[in-house]
Amino acid sequence: MIGALLVLGCGGHGRVVADIALERGYTRIAFLDDAPNAAERAGGIEVLGPLARLAELAAEWPAAVAAVGENVTRLALYRRLREAGFETPALIHPSAVVSRRAELGPGVVVAPQAVINVGARIGHAAIVNTGAMIDHDCMIGAGSHIAPGATLSGAVSVGDRAWLGTGCAVRQGIRIGEDVVVGVGAAVVSDLAAGMIYAGVPARPLLQQTSQI
Repeated sequence: MIGALLVLGCGGHGRVVADIALERGYTRIAFLDDAPNAAERAGGIEVLGPLARLAELAAEWPAAVAAVGENVTRLALYRRLREAGFETPALIHPSAVVSRRAELGPGVVVAPQAVINVGARIGHAAIVNTGAMIDHDCMIGAGSHIAPGATLSGAVSVGDRAWLGTGCAVRQGIRIGEDVVVGVGAAVVSDLAAGMIYAGVPARPLLQQTSQI
């Protein structure tokens, strides 16, 4: 039995995070969400109201997690939690395989069947999603999202707020800059410059981002 956890956001990713928390033994879970219909999609878990209530709930709910899929928003919520004095635990689904010699920052979420191998370092508020594979000595930046089924070979470096799409594959030793988006099923065989969108086999630049994703 672990205790209470406040989950910020009850969209699809938020409900996945709540489910992971239940599997980890949290005994009390509630959402905060600004959507007026949030309770309709909360899957029976209590919605305590909008995010504006965060500060007043800190005493009763000492631990919380930012559970929004969009990277920049999730990082901003994570910072709000830290500034408000919340604990921000990493949440790892019991079916995930995480080396005891990997390092996970606060607020990290590791979804079912993901693998994180020895020497890997996962930055705060990052997502390692369902079935993603992070091999030895990879470095994943803060607020990044490694999407379902993505595969990173050894010693890959991923910058902050990057988004690696579903089923993409990254060759060993590659450097991926911050705010990069890699398309679904792409094959990354050379370094990727920051702030760009890449897709294809091999991955090639599509366009430069006009805003962070």
